[in-house]
Amino acid sequence: MCGIAGLMSTDNAAPAMTVLDAMADALAHRGPDGHGTYAHADVAMVQTRLAIIDLHTGDQPLFAPAHGAMDYNNDAELALVANGEIYNYVELRAARPGIDFRTASDCETALYLYREQGIDFAEHLRGMYAIAIHDPVEQTLTLARDPFGIKPLYYGLTEDGFAFASEAQALLKAGLALPKISPTKRDELLALQFTTGAETVFDGIYRVLPGETLVVKAGRIVSRKIIDALPPGPPRKETEAVALRRFDEVIEDAVNIHQRSDVPYGMFLSGGIDSSVILAVMRRLNAEPVHAMTAGFPGTAAHDERDHAQAVAAACGAHYDEIAVTGDDFWRTLPAIAAAMDDPAADYAVLPTYLLAELARKRGLKVVLSGEGGDEIFGGYSRYRRSARLRLLGGRPMRARAILDGADVLLHDPVGWRNGIAAAEAEAKRYGRSALQLAQATDCADWLPNDLLTKLDRCLMAHGVEGRVPFLDPGVADFGFALADRLKVKHGRGKWLLRKWLETALPECKPFSKKRGFTVPVGDWIAEKGAKLGPLVAAQPGIADVCDESAVERLFAAGADQGKAQWTLLFYALWHRHHVEGASASGGVFDVLAD
Repeated sequence: MCGIAGLMSTDNAAPAMTVLDAMADALAHRGPDGHGTYAHADVAMVQTRLAIIDLHTGDQPLFAPAHGAMDYNNDAELALVANGEIYNYVELRAARPGIDFRTASDCETALYLYREQGIDFAEHLRGMYAIAIHDPVEQTLTLARDPFGIKPLYYGLTEDGFAFASEAQALLKAGLALPKISPTKRDELLALQFTTGAETVFDGIYRVLPGETLVVKAGRIVSRKIIDALPPGPPRKETEAVALRRFDEVIEDAVNIHQRSDVPYGMFLSGGIDSSVILAVMRRLNAEPVHAMTAGFPGTAAHDERDHAQAVAAACGAHYDEIAVTGDDFWRTLPAIAAAMDDPAADYAVLPTYLLAELARKRGLKVVLSGEGGDEIFGGYSRYRRSARLRLLGGRPMRARAILDGADVLLHDPVGWRNGIAAAEAEAKRYGRSALQLAQATDCADWLPNDLLTKLDRCLMAHGVEGRVPFLDPGVADFGFALADRLKVKHGRGKWLLRKWLETALPECKPFSKKRGFTVPVGDWIAEKGAKLGPLVAAQPGIADVCDESAVERLFAAGADQGKAQWTLLFYALWHRHHVEGASASGGVFDVLAD
């Protein structure tokens, strides 16, 4: 896990190394264990390293002889920088006995796949990755991102050339883009809590899409290719017994390779279905106790899962660790969290995720496994069931209402805020899928990469911790998404197959008990200080651009019933304060807003 960045000029000139250094400085938190730079002709690249696999020889950039070259030659060497993990590197190496690999790095295999397959190389990778490869013979720069978008990658085009980085803020801090807000994407963010598609909230900064491979020549994109994350076609037919056996095989295989690491690892445990599945498999695969970490919210109306999580951990013989997240933590850490979320996702789960990552690092863990993707792949969300129903029976489309609907604070009604979701819905219909699969595929297109996985990446990498998500392994995802609807949803419960598997594998997690959705009591915390907070939020330039000041003050005085709208505006105000206005994120919420 690392940070990567690079430049390619339009006129064959050597890129400015001072610009590359500025991007490296901005990504230093992603890679505290090392720093490597590459410069050749019109390309320069840098990696800041978080050492996970091959601690001694895995420093980047990595090199391999280019096409037709028999040995290493400075003028004919492929060069790679990468962020992520290629989990099937062991198998890829074993399939190439004639290659004299120079390192034990998982990422070196990608270079030889590129030499063999060209831009199709990513089709053979099993992992999470953002990869950049310079080919001096073809005079190209190739970027590739994993199919679910687990690892981030951004780019921008300037008069001088092409630039890429693991985080958008690296492009801003290097002066390669201006912190200019796109009004359309801002409205989408305030309506959805995340943004969709390739365009980010910053004008001129774009995402490499999940599964996308870009080829750049002379500083301009010349070709694109996409690897689909989900299998095509309608649900397959199989019995529950057969599906349970197959699931046991694919989840054990996925968790096993996700544990490939040369440093200590643990897992995030909520006690819910997804994390319980991961813990149950880790128990099976590990001789030593698994380190499981949980967050709870004492003294609030939010459901506190710590007692249940502790019981599940005890049943698995795990080493249990917990944090109690309080209102003081909220007010103290939120500015720093907003600063870490350069590509904004106003998801209140950023708070426990950030604090759990901090705990993991304190405990000496550099890798954690987490349950993101379980709901999307196995049909867990109630919104999927609602969207599949007829309108007469209470069905409604997903995300039919904007977060600020009914808050009466906006100066103008947002236009086109649902266009990205509608585009994803239309794309999902290409394969003759069921209504449930359509909802799942829509979420996998944008909600998953641009909210959940962005949150996980930024909150963990802020502390130099790598997050791994076994449910998004290709074997698990292909199996789970293609399941018959009745094996995902039954008797009004989502993730039916996972529950049935846990009924035998880990009955202590009580898989058929009524699920209480995970929530963070931000509304209660904001309500306690709403009268004081409202005027400060209303006065922020980012809020004043879109909201009526007096209406914002009334909203924050309205109590916890308006918690989601209050939270969205508070997060955006803090985010805008740091990333657009350039204010420091040091201090608590009131310090930063009042400064």
